[in-house]
Amino acid sequence: MAKKAKTVFVCQECGYESTKWMGQCICGAWNSMIEEKVVEINEEDRRRRTSGQGPGAGARTDVEHAGRAGRPARLADIRSGEADRIDTGIGELNRVLGGGLVPGSLTLISGEPGIGKSTIIIQAASHIAASTGCVLYVSGEESEEQIKMRADRVCGDLSDQLFILAETNMENISAVCQSLNPVFLIIDSIQTMYTAELESAPGSVSQVRACGNELMRIGKSFGIPVFIVAHVTKSGDLAGPRIVEHMVDCVLSFTGDRTHEMRILRAQKNRFGTTSEIGAFEMAQEGLIGIENLSGILMEEMDRENEGAVATAVYEGTRPLVLEVQALTSPSGVGFARRTALGIDNARLNMILAVLEKKMGLRLAEQDVYVNIVGGLRPEGTYTDLAVAMAVISSSLGRPLDSKTLVLGEIGLTGDLRSVQNAEKIVREAERLGFSRVVLPIKNAERLRSAADGIRIVGIRNIREVKALFS
Repeated sequence: MAKKAKTVFVCQECGYESTKWMGQCICGAWNSMIEEKVVEINEEDRRRRTSGQGPGAGARTDVEHAGRAGRPARLADIRSGEADRIDTGIGELNRVLGGGLVPGSLTLISGEPGIGKSTIIIQAASHIAASTGCVLYVSGEESEEQIKMRADRVCGDLSDQLFILAETNMENISAVCQSLNPVFLIIDSIQTMYTAELESAPGSVSQVRACGNELMRIGKSFGIPVFIVAHVTKSGDLAGPRIVEHMVDCVLSFTGDRTHEMRILRAQKNRFGTTSEIGAFEMAQEGLIGIENLSGILMEEMDRENEGAVATAVYEGTRPLVLEVQALTSPSGVGFARRTALGIDNARLNMILAVLEKKMGLRLAEQDVYVNIVGGLRPEGTYTDLAVAMAVISSSLGRPLDSKTLVLGEIGLTGDLRSVQNAEKIVREAERLGFSRVVLPIKNAERLRSAADGIRIVGIRNIREVKALFS
């Protein structure tokens, strides 16, 4: 008997289902509801699955039986999983993950096409297959020959424990996982997978959600770490329902310019490690190579003193990162002055410029202002406020700042500087890189003057005091 299909409307943002179309979803998104066909499972099919008959029923009943036989355990008696992490063989990837792969974890990795997602995954898969055990790479976009060509280029000798499966049907993938019993599973990508239980096309909200649930069942039931590759939209957000981000344990974002060699891997969510951790890579012919001294590479061009260029630092995850802020002010040729920011929030830039005009009397209303973070980075937090302000002042006055000076601090609307966290670690990194002076908020300076050796600490209380720092 043919299965009946019903029409539902699903929100692309949160995955909420409704039998009626709504202009605004309960999550607040407008015009996000799309129509989909969902197959209803009749009572006979449900009994067949429960009794262990039919495709994929065996794995499901194992979980159901385990659920009925489950018993609560004392938290004090449960062994920590820190020692069970799997080494990926890539130091920067291990750093972002929090020390390696956790068995049973789901990791979502996203990025623009050609950024290097498949490259870093095949490198990790090759190392795990050679050192730990069987690895299954499921590809719904590339053929087995294409993956083999990439693996030959970036991996060298391939282990016999690395298996490739060109498949998009989740029922078939589940069956292969039960027979192969891998220690690591890769899905490339979630938007190409589908389950026969739904009539909607692969990549739809219902299919992505159902396939994500099945992958979570596989990973949690058998203790297999799962890597899921996801597409991104033109704006850089994850394509598909946001419920997938809540479902997985770790969300990694791969960014960088395909015309340049540097790639940045950032952890936006991590249940087993530090969030906002970053890893740096260089794209080479033999694959992605980790960059340990990222600050040194970003500061290579800071040897000369240029107006509008200021060195600053942020604390990303577990390490300080020194980078360069550049600003350019130019008379506006039109009635409306332009404000362009690359690497920092444009609203934050407008606030800093308003403070400079109000508290310092700097005339910027008829000036175009351009601000850029060198290297294509997008640092989080307010560490770079003072550096952005001083770069704008330097360009406006035509006076360069000493290239051996590092600047950091948050600017308030009153013009006062607020202290930042982990300043002592940033000062030690600045000293290691050869800086002779660090300019930072007065509260940080008072705590660091007694502990800093070999580097001059300058405390700033208000934005008005920065003019004296220019040569």
